[in-house]
Amino acid sequence: MDQVVIDVKSLSVSFGIKRVLTNINLEVVAGSVYGVIGPNGAGKSTLFKAILGLIEFDLGDVTLWDKDIEEVRKRIAYVPQKDEVDWTFPATVKDIVLMGRYPFKKVFQRLNKEDDRLADEAMDELGILNLKNRQIGQLSGGQQQRVFLARALCQQADLYFLDEPFVGVDIATEDKIIKTIKRLAKDGKTLLVVHHDLSTVNDYFDKVILLNQRLVACGDTEKVFTNKNISNAYGGQLTLLNKLGINR
Repeated sequence: MDQVVIDVKSLSVSFGIKRVLTNINLEVVAGSVYGVIGPNGAGKSTLFKAILGLIEFDLGDVTLWDKDIEEVRKRIAYVPQKDEVDWTFPATVKDIVLMGRYPFKKVFQRLNKEDDRLADEAMDELGILNLKNRQIGQLSGGQQQRVFLARALCQQADLYFLDEPFVGVDIATEDKIIKTIKRLAKDGKTLLVVHHDLSTVNDYFDKVILLNQRLVACGDTEKVFTNKNISNAYGGQLTLLNKLGINR
Protein backbone atom coordinates (compact mmCIF):
# COMPACT_ATOMS: atom_id res chain seq x y z
CA MET A 1 0.00 0.00 0.00
CA ASP A 2 1.33 3.44 -0.98
CA GLN A 3 2.46 5.69 1.86
CA VAL A 4 0.24 8.76 2.30
CA VAL A 5 2.51 11.81 2.48
CA ILE A 6 -0.15 14.55 2.55
CA ASP A 7 -3.64 14.11 3.98
CA VAL A 8 -6.01 17.05 3.49
CA LYS A 9 -9.44 16.79 5.06
CA SER A 10 -12.35 19.21 4.49
CA LEU A 11 -10.04 22.17 3.81
CA SER A 12 -11.67 25.55 3.17
CA VAL A 13 -9.80 28.84 2.77
CA SER A 14 -11.12 32.41 2.47
CA PHE A 15 -9.49 35.78 1.89
CA GLY A 16 -11.83 38.26 3.53
CA ILE A 17 -15.32 37.47 2.28
CA LYS A 18 -14.05 35.61 -0.79
CA ARG A 19 -13.96 31.82 -0.50
CA VAL A 20 -10.95 30.51 -2.46
CA LEU A 21 -11.02 26.80 -1.60
CA THR A 22 -14.05 24.82 -0.49
CA ASN A 23 -14.10 21.41 1.20
CA ILE A 24 -10.91 19.97 -0.30
CA ASN A 25 -10.29 16.30 0.53
CA LEU A 26 -7.04 14.99 -0.86
CA GLU A 27 -4.42 12.28 -0.33
CA VAL A 28 -0.96 12.50 -1.89
CA VAL A 29 1.13 9.32 -1.97
CA ALA A 30 4.91 8.95 -1.94
CA GLY A 31 7.13 8.69 -4.99
CA SER A 32 4.89 10.37 -7.57
CA VAL A 33 4.90 13.59 -9.57
CA TYR A 34 1.55 15.39 -9.26
CA GLY A 35 0.46 18.06 -11.70
CA VAL A 36 -1.76 20.62 -9.99
CA ILE A 37 -3.96 21.84 -12.82
CA GLY A 38 -6.73 24.41 -13.06
CA PRO A 39 -7.65 27.85 -14.43
CA ASN A 40 -6.38 31.15 -13.04
CA GLY A 41 -7.95 31.83 -9.67
CA ALA A 42 -8.60 28.13 -9.03
CA GLY A 43 -6.71 28.23 -5.72
CA LYS A 44 -3.62 26.22 -6.72
CA SER A 45 -1.07 28.46 -4.96
CA THR A 46 -3.46 28.87 -2.04
CA LEU A 47 -3.61 25.08 -1.67
CA PHE A 48 0.19 24.94 -1.46
CA LYS A 49 0.35 27.71 1.13
CA ALA A 50 -2.41 26.16 3.23
CA ILE A 51 -0.68 22.77 3.28
CA LEU A 52 2.63 24.45 4.15
CA GLY A 53 1.10 26.41 7.01
CA LEU A 54 1.89 29.76 5.38
CA ILE A 55 -1.71 30.96 5.54
CA GLU A 56 -4.58 30.30 7.92
CA PHE A 57 -7.58 28.34 6.76
CA ASP A 58 -11.21 28.48 7.82
CA LEU A 59 -11.91 24.80 8.28
CA GLY A 60 -10.22 21.46 7.86
CA ASP A 61 -7.15 19.53 8.82
CA VAL A 62 -3.80 18.95 7.11
CA THR A 63 -1.17 16.39 8.11
CA LEU A 64 2.10 15.36 6.48
CA TRP A 65 3.34 11.86 7.24
CA ASP A 66 0.61 11.88 9.94
CA LYS A 67 2.31 14.83 11.66
CA ASP A 68 1.84 18.57 11.98
CA ILE A 69 3.75 20.69 9.46
CA GLU A 70 6.09 22.12 12.10
CA GLU A 71 7.34 18.64 12.99
CA VAL A 72 8.40 17.82 9.43
CA ARG A 73 9.22 21.18 7.84
CA LYS A 74 12.87 20.21 7.28
CA ARG A 75 11.69 17.45 4.94
CA ILE A 76 9.82 19.88 2.68
CA ALA A 77 11.15 22.18 -0.06
CA TYR A 78 9.06 24.99 -1.56
CA VAL A 79 9.80 26.88 -4.77
CA PRO A 80 7.38 29.84 -4.96
CA GLN A 81 6.29 31.72 -8.07
CA LYS A 82 9.03 33.96 -9.42
CA ASP A 83 7.08 37.15 -8.76
CA GLU A 84 7.22 36.41 -5.02
CA VAL A 85 11.04 36.65 -5.00
CA ASP A 86 13.02 39.87 -4.46
CA TRP A 87 15.49 39.69 -7.33
CA THR A 88 17.34 42.82 -6.17
CA PHE A 89 18.50 41.02 -3.03
CA PRO A 90 22.32 41.23 -2.95
CA ALA A 91 23.02 37.49 -3.05
CA THR A 92 24.93 35.27 -5.44
CA VAL A 93 23.61 32.10 -7.00
CA LYS A 94 25.59 29.99 -4.55
CA ASP A 95 24.33 32.06 -1.58
CA ILE A 96 20.76 31.24 -2.58
CA VAL A 97 21.43 27.54 -3.21
CA LEU A 98 23.17 27.19 0.17
CA MET A 99 20.01 28.47 1.87
CA GLY A 100 18.73 24.94 1.33
CA ARG A 101 21.12 23.85 4.10
CA TYR A 102 19.92 26.36 6.72
CA PRO A 103 17.12 24.15 8.14
CA PHE A 104 19.80 21.73 9.31
CA LYS A 105 21.94 24.31 11.11
CA LYS A 106 21.74 25.52 14.69
CA VAL A 107 21.82 29.24 15.45
CA PHE A 108 25.24 30.69 14.47
CA GLN A 109 26.41 27.30 13.15
CA ARG A 110 28.51 27.74 10.03
CA LEU A 111 28.14 26.02 6.70
CA ASN A 112 30.81 23.39 6.04
CA LYS A 113 32.50 21.54 3.18
CA GLU A 114 29.68 19.01 2.95
CA ASP A 115 27.18 21.85 2.48
CA ASP A 116 29.43 23.30 -0.22
CA ARG A 117 29.60 19.93 -1.98
CA LEU A 118 25.82 19.49 -1.93
CA ALA A 119 25.33 23.01 -3.31
CA ASP A 120 27.84 22.42 -6.12
CA GLU A 121 26.19 19.09 -7.01
CA ALA A 122 22.76 20.72 -7.19
CA MET A 123 24.02 23.58 -9.36
CA ASP A 124 25.87 21.14 -11.61
CA GLU A 125 22.76 18.98 -12.12
CA LEU A 126 20.83 22.05 -13.24
CA GLY A 127 23.63 23.44 -15.41
CA ILE A 128 24.30 26.62 -13.42
CA LEU A 129 27.58 25.82 -11.66
CA ASN A 130 29.36 28.31 -13.91
CA LEU A 131 26.98 31.04 -12.64
CA LYS A 132 27.58 30.46 -8.92
CA ASN A 133 29.21 33.87 -8.33
CA ARG A 134 26.60 35.87 -10.28
CA GLN A 135 24.08 38.10 -8.50
CA ILE A 136 20.60 36.60 -8.89
CA GLY A 137 19.16 39.77 -10.43
CA GLN A 138 21.59 39.46 -13.35
CA LEU A 139 20.19 36.11 -14.47
CA SER A 140 17.62 35.27 -17.12
CA GLY A 141 14.22 33.96 -16.08
CA GLY A 142 15.21 30.39 -16.87
CA GLN A 143 18.45 30.69 -14.91
CA GLN A 144 16.61 32.16 -11.92
CA GLN A 145 14.19 29.25 -11.91
CA ARG A 146 17.07 26.79 -11.97
CA VAL A 147 18.67 28.55 -8.98
CA PHE A 148 15.62 28.08 -6.77
CA LEU A 149 15.19 24.49 -7.83
CA ALA A 150 18.87 23.94 -7.00
CA ARG A 151 18.21 25.38 -3.54
CA ALA A 152 15.43 22.81 -3.12
CA LEU A 153 17.74 20.01 -4.27
CA CYS A 154 20.43 21.16 -1.85
CA GLN A 155 17.94 20.74 0.97
CA GLN A 156 17.64 17.02 0.13
CA ALA A 157 13.94 17.16 0.92
CA ASP A 158 11.45 14.32 0.66
CA LEU A 159 8.52 16.48 -0.50
CA TYR A 160 8.71 19.29 -3.07
CA PHE A 161 6.18 22.03 -3.86
CA LEU A 162 6.98 23.77 -7.16
CA ASP A 163 4.67 26.67 -8.04
CA GLU A 164 4.75 27.25 -11.82
CA PRO A 165 8.41 26.25 -12.36
CA PHE A 166 8.06 26.36 -16.16
CA VAL A 167 6.71 29.91 -16.50
CA GLY A 168 9.03 32.21 -18.42
CA VAL A 169 11.72 29.60 -19.08
CA ASP A 170 13.24 28.44 -22.36
CA ILE A 171 12.86 24.94 -23.79
CA ALA A 172 16.30 23.85 -22.58
CA THR A 173 15.51 24.92 -19.01
CA GLU A 174 12.11 23.23 -19.07
CA ASP A 175 13.73 20.01 -20.26
CA LYS A 176 16.39 20.24 -17.54
CA ILE A 177 13.78 20.87 -14.84
CA ILE A 178 11.47 18.01 -15.85
CA LYS A 179 14.42 15.58 -15.99
CA THR A 180 15.37 16.62 -12.45
CA ILE A 181 11.77 16.25 -11.28
CA LYS A 182 11.50 12.74 -12.72
CA ARG A 183 14.88 11.77 -11.25
CA LEU A 184 13.68 12.88 -7.81
CA ALA A 185 10.49 10.83 -8.12
CA LYS A 186 12.54 7.79 -9.18
CA ASP A 187 14.53 8.27 -5.96
CA GLY A 188 11.27 8.04 -3.97
CA LYS A 189 10.61 11.76 -3.53
CA THR A 190 7.14 13.26 -3.87
CA LEU A 191 6.54 16.38 -5.99
CA LEU A 192 3.56 18.67 -6.52
CA VAL A 193 3.88 21.00 -9.50
CA VAL A 194 1.50 23.82 -10.45
CA HIS A 195 1.35 23.73 -14.24
CA HIS A 196 -0.55 25.52 -17.01
CA ASP A 197 0.45 23.88 -20.30
CA LEU A 198 -2.19 21.21 -20.80
CA SER A 199 -0.39 19.79 -23.83
CA THR A 200 2.47 18.42 -21.68
CA VAL A 201 0.46 17.05 -18.74
CA ASN A 202 0.42 13.45 -20.00
CA ASP A 203 4.19 13.44 -20.49
CA TYR A 204 5.15 15.19 -17.27
CA PHE A 205 2.96 13.84 -14.49
CA ASP A 206 2.17 10.46 -12.93
CA LYS A 207 -0.91 11.87 -11.25
CA VAL A 208 -3.09 14.95 -11.61
CA ILE A 209 -4.97 17.15 -9.13
CA LEU A 210 -7.66 19.06 -11.06
CA LEU A 211 -8.81 22.07 -9.10
CA ASN A 212 -11.21 24.95 -9.48
CA GLN A 213 -11.87 26.19 -5.93
CA ARG A 214 -13.22 22.70 -5.34
CA LEU A 215 -11.47 19.43 -6.08
CA VAL A 216 -12.67 18.29 -9.50
CA ALA A 217 -10.65 15.06 -9.64
CA CYS A 218 -7.44 13.49 -8.38
CA GLY A 219 -5.65 10.33 -9.44
CA ASP A 220 -3.58 8.67 -12.14
CA THR A 221 -3.12 10.99 -15.11
CA GLU A 222 -4.52 8.53 -17.65
CA LYS A 223 -7.73 8.16 -15.62
CA VAL A 224 -8.21 11.73 -14.40
CA PHE A 225 -6.97 13.88 -17.28
CA THR A 226 -10.05 13.36 -19.43
CA ASN A 227 -12.07 15.72 -21.57
CA LYS A 228 -14.96 15.57 -19.11
CA ASN A 229 -12.87 16.38 -16.03
CA ILE A 230 -10.90 19.12 -17.77
CA SER A 231 -14.14 20.65 -19.02
CA ASN A 232 -15.50 20.62 -15.47
CA ALA A 233 -12.35 22.32 -14.19
CA TYR A 234 -12.08 24.93 -16.94
CA GLY A 235 -15.74 25.74 -17.37
CA GLY A 236 -16.23 24.02 -20.70
CA GLN A 237 -13.36 25.51 -22.70
CA LEU A 238 -13.67 22.66 -25.17
CA THR A 239 -12.38 24.71 -28.09
CA LEU A 240 -9.05 25.06 -26.32
CA LEU A 241 -8.99 21.37 -25.45
CA ASN A 242 -9.78 20.30 -29.00
CA LYS A 243 -6.94 22.47 -30.32
CA LEU A 244 -4.61 20.67 -27.91
CA GLY A 245 -5.85 17.32 -29.19
CA ILE A 246 -7.21 16.25 -25.82
CA ASN A 247 -10.16 14.13 -26.90
CA ARG A 248 -10.34 11.48 -24.20
